[in-house]
Amino acid sequence: MDVRGTVAEGFEPVRDAFARNFGALGDRGAAVAVYRDGRKVVDLWGGTRDVDGTEPWRRGTAQVVRSATKGVAAAVPLLLHQRGQLDLDAPVAEYWPEFKAHGKERVLVRHVLNHRAGLPVLDRPLTPAKALDPLRGPEAVAAQAPVWEPGTDHGYHALTYGWLLDELVRRVTGGRGTGEWLADEVAGPLDLDLWIGLPAAEEAAGRAGRVGRLEEAEPSGGGGPRLRPKRAVTEAYADPGSLTRRAFAAVTPFPDQNDPAYRAAALPATNGIATADALARFYAALIGEVDGVTRRARLFDPATTELARAEESSGPDRVLVVGTRFGLGYMLHGSASPFLSPGSFGHPGRGGALGFADPETGVAFGYVTNGFRKTVTADPRAQALVRAVRTSLGTDG
Repeated sequence: MDVRGTVAEGFEPVRDAFARNFGALGDRGAAVAVYRDGRKVVDLWGGTRDVDGTEPWRRGTAQVVRSATKGVAAAVPLLLHQRGQLDLDAPVAEYWPEFKAHGKERVLVRHVLNHRAGLPVLDRPLTPAKALDPLRGPEAVAAQAPVWEPGTDHGYHALTYGWLLDELVRRVTGGRGTGEWLADEVAGPLDLDLWIGLPAAEEAAGRAGRVGRLEEAEPSGGGGPRLRPKRAVTEAYADPGSLTRRAFAAVTPFPDQNDPAYRAAALPATNGIATADALARFYAALIGEVDGVTRRARLFDPATTELARAEESSGPDRVLVVGTRFGLGYMLHGSASPFLSPGSFGHPGRGGALGFADPETGVAFGYVTNGFRKTVTADPRAQALVRAVRTSLGTDG
């Protein structure tokens, strides 16, 4: 595999692991970027821009990152809170009066971010066309009754998270959705190739590659162990009546992720499009200045960083079945989704992508791929790269 890009001295293990991912773990096209203390130390790409094509991946190739979008989107309500515009302990209905139906007057803003709202499913799943309509998703969750008492337990809101967060942001900002706010306040100032709602000009320019599923491959040559789901997890995904199946079936059938209409929509739970560099740079900006430029000062003040990574939910996840940990809007380091260290916060994307920040080491990480596997929270390819970062830092012991 012809791996392109650069690594700073000491980060050669990341380049080696990235190259192995193609042979040992079947990557078709991917990129990884790492920042440390606001300076880029890894910038690598390789393979093809389309999972089913032959055109090479180039610098600036972007991909759908699935639920890694959630970590990007979570910055919006946290920044609104930091600016004094959003109270995390207020009822959602204080901003969105129609939401309080069916006992949801007890759902707080923080419950949306920590997956404790009790709304991971829709009794009436949306069609793809309705899911892309910015009005229909929020209407559906406003009409939905909680499946557990809000605030008493947690379960991953795989798709409904996006509609909950987006409508809340619209109500607070006077009409700007998450994608628009992010573009104006974050992506633009930081020069990020990152979108929740791909602009028509970027679609026409072919910025985003085609994604697709990969066959499961037995790793070889030191690629790491193959992760086999526990029986309870397998049974949960197989049972049409389980919260697991129902959460991921809130849109049925799921839209074609390569459809320009899907990529143009703003779905803050699932359809962010980013380069690896943009994903890593975004997380670098959450915890510090980027490239030492004053106008690109850190996004989160120290108090907001602690809100993002202070544990709000932990233990058996009612949707994912395995044990998960969440702060406000971010997954936290744990067995289900290992990041760099216990202080890391970020979000994986189902099937591959990963972005996170680690304030203690000053590391920010982004990995994107066009080939999705069955993994939900801990893809072996991303994990191989995280282990290589640890090796580079001398913290793998």
